[in-house]
Amino acid sequence: MKTTRSPHEAIHKQALDFWLARGAIVVIAGLQMLFVDNNLVFGPKWLGPAVELAILLPLSVATAWTQQRARVATEHRHWIEIATYRRLIRLAALLLTALVMAMNFEALVAVVKALITGGKGPSGQSLLIDALNIWFTNVVVFALWYWNIDAGGPASRGLSGKETPDFLFPQMLGTGDKDPEWSPGFIDYFYVSFTNATAFSPTDTMPLSARSKILMSIEAAVSLLTVGVVAARAVNILS
Repeated sequence: MKTTRSPHEAIHKQALDFWLARGAIVVIAGLQMLFVDNNLVFGPKWLGPAVELAILLPLSVATAWTQQRARVATEHRHWIEIATYRRLIRLAALLLTALVMAMNFEALVAVVKALITGGKGPSGQSLLIDALNIWFTNVVVFALWYWNIDAGGPASRGLSGKETPDFLFPQMLGTGDKDPEWSPGFIDYFYVSFTNATAFSPTDTMPLSARSKILMSIEAAVSLLTVGVVAARAVNILS
């Protein structure tokens, strides 16, 4: 993934992606508060969203601070310092993503268990809402994973040509139509996640690394289980 873009230009482009990623976490927290049944989560239903937002707030402040430092950085040593801070922020972001994924997996297991044991009762509408919430959260969570791992993550992606990409996008192919300054953003990874969750396989973007293939396999399995078992059962009850 070679690029001729300057660090300042790349950081400006990434600013919108960081806001989109923060917004995705806020949406997930809101869905968990509004729609997730209290029997599907450990502890009170507000605990998970509260922990997510508690991590997201300082993470957002730290990201904004490093973005501002990067905009005014001119010396090489400043770029090294900023890169160190951004690597730490990336680790915190991966921790937050893992936390959200674990909570979503817990909710999925609880729904499947409730279906098997009959503990959730005959409310097909409730099951359908839970399934849709779990499925959408799964899409957002894996979009965050792809965004955070590909070519070193958003902190370094597009700043040099030394990163090894985890995904092969159509814009990275061809000759005359190839944009040397193009680098994927959060929307691109959301699209990859959405299409993988609906088709249960890659579409126009191919996974290259072992970790990207493993993540896409897990996402497809969760999506298949949610749609094929939970949602199908809910529709059957409603009919």
